Amino acid sequence: MTIKEIKALLNSGQVSSDELEQLKSDSRSGVQKLLASYQQKQEKLAKKKSAFLERFTYEKKFWQKGQIVAGVDEVGRGPLAGPVVTAAVIIDDHFDLLDVNDSKKLSPQKRLALYPKILSEAISVAVGVKSPQVIDQINIYEADRQAMAEAVLDLDQKPDALLVDAMNVPVDLPQVKLIKGDAKSNSIAAASIVAKVFRDKLMDDYAKIYPQYDFPDNAGYGTAKHLAALKKYGPTPIHRKTFAPVSDFFK
Repeated sequence: MTIKEIKALLNSGQVSSDELEQLKSDSRSGVQKLLASYQQKQEKLAKKKSAFLERFTYEKKFWQKGQIVAGVDEVGRGPLAGPVVTAAVIIDDHFDLLDVNDSKKLSPQKRLALYPKILSEAISVAVGVKSPQVIDQINIYEADRQAMAEAVLDLDQKPDALLVDAMNVPVDLPQVKLIKGDAKSNSIAAASIVAKVFRDKLMDDYAKIYPQYDFPDNAGYGTAKHLAALKKYGPTPIHRKTFAPVSDFFK
């Protein structure tokens, strides 16, 4: 086989153990470099699979009892503008999206690619949204909780329990509260991605109405550009009046 053919074989992922043994005995340096690269990728993939399976630990406790469990997460507690968005996701043991992880660890491109796949593979997905006006009325913590409850209650199937990222959802269901849950549970991780992509799209749409505030880049957070625009143009209807420095405009 030529080195080009060997490269294509290794990239195909359809290499038998016999073929690998033959390649190990190939004296060509180019073949050995390809083989070393292949082995590194396989080791990396094995670690990713192991970590992915580990993130089913909490779900399995419910699945073993024949129960449905939903992962719940939120995005948008800290921004100066825009809503808080939550998602609830139910998956089962057929869920196999290895790249699903804490949304903060993923690039925007990776999140966008995973979003439709999660919607396709999940048993049920629902989103909850609370506006800046609601946030100003009842505070961000309560708005977050209500948005989580909205997402849970809107699921196609009623879960028997919830896995929640460091929050308590005001619904009558057993809940496991996990600190940094999006790194410990695939259900919560999937919910974090759905909520993040959904909210980012909302902020991109708001940017068409309020282009001065750089929402596609800051998602409503208080970056230097956002603060400069706020100082120059003042707050918009989607700014949170109770969040400083936006609140300074309403004193």
